[in-house]
Amino acid sequence: MDERVLTVTALNEYVKGLVDTDPILRRVAVRGELSNYKVYPSGHHYFTLKDAECSLRCVMFRSSAAKLRFRPESGMGVVASGSVSVYLRDGAYQLIATGLMPEGTGDLQVAFEQLKAKLEAEGLFDPAHKKPLPRFPRRVAVITSSAGAVIHDIIRVLGKRWPMAEILLLPVRVQGAEAPAEIAGAIRYANRYRVADLIITGRGGGSMEDLWAFNDERVARAIFASELPVITAVGHEPDVTIADYVADRPAATPSNAAEIAGPDREEVASYVAQAGIRLRQAIRGKLDLLSRRLEELKSRPALTDPEVYLGAKRMRLDYARASLAGAGEALTGGKHREFAALAAKLDALSPLKVLGRGYAIAEKNGAALRRAEDAAVGDRITVRLSGGSLDCAVEETNY
Repeated sequence: MDERVLTVTALNEYVKGLVDTDPILRRVAVRGELSNYKVYPSGHHYFTLKDAECSLRCVMFRSSAAKLRFRPESGMGVVASGSVSVYLRDGAYQLIATGLMPEGTGDLQVAFEQLKAKLEAEGLFDPAHKKPLPRFPRRVAVITSSAGAVIHDIIRVLGKRWPMAEILLLPVRVQGAEAPAEIAGAIRYANRYRVADLIITGRGGGSMEDLWAFNDERVARAIFASELPVITAVGHEPDVTIADYVADRPAATPSNAAEIAGPDREEVASYVAQAGIRLRQAIRGKLDLLSRRLEELKSRPALTDPEVYLGAKRMRLDYARASLAGAGEALTGGKHREFAALAAKLDALSPLKVLGRGYAIAEKNGAALRRAEDAAVGDRITVRLSGGSLDCAVEETNY
């Protein structure tokens, strides 16, 4: 039996060569459920595709993963396209995926729903963050393509409704890989230099792919961060983008955005005319009221006969003066009598009054002696009389 002995590496290389040159395995699409999906720091994506019975190891290199427009997650049903190869070190075959498509729906729709859920959870759609639009804008910045119909529609409609507003075009690409960065950059530029009172950004209708720049996270965050109010006008009426959810006011069409951006000059003129009529009526009514008041004042005695009027006021003043003087005298007299009575009571209780009746006060060290035991034989005491005092020495005490 003629048998060749191969090394493990040689066998693996031989099998790899067979697999790599197989025309079916070089371009294959596999349906399955994502499992154990991991993204490594290198940028490569590693995962397993499985069905009810089997599993398949897969890898998507960084260059292919960068083209994904949605975020793959474990448990998601997908169709992976790529080529089958053998990993030499383990001798295991794997699918080198170059593309992933969510099963049952397009990758753009999945990416749209994922980003919508993410930004909504962060509060970017919250009505509390919506800024009011200026009532009478002086300048409107339009961020769109210079070659599209959007700018012409806005110029036509806004020029008819509110020609006082100046329209400033900030031209950007609205489709393609470079479009999101340009749109977000133009929004930041308009805010940094305060080029307008209001921003309108958008483009004409198209497929979801055509409108995708306005479903980009960079554009959504630039709109949310804008201090200037933003109106979005993307596509036609049924079209809804992530930018519409974040904007302060979404418009169904570019023409509708122009209608929202500025008031109707005819309505404003009508309002001003009506306000002028109401103002003239209010002024006329006020003047009539003041005229009637003036006629009433002209008939008052103070104006028809000032001398009589002032004489009556002088008489009232004299009566008030006399009444006040009488009340003052009565109050003063009462207080004098009250003071005299209190002074008499105080005088009657005065110790000096007692001394005047022949009594004396014995003091020791400035304190009055009340009992004999408060002094001892030999103590020096002072006897205060009605007229003068005596310095004495205690020779004997009797209790």
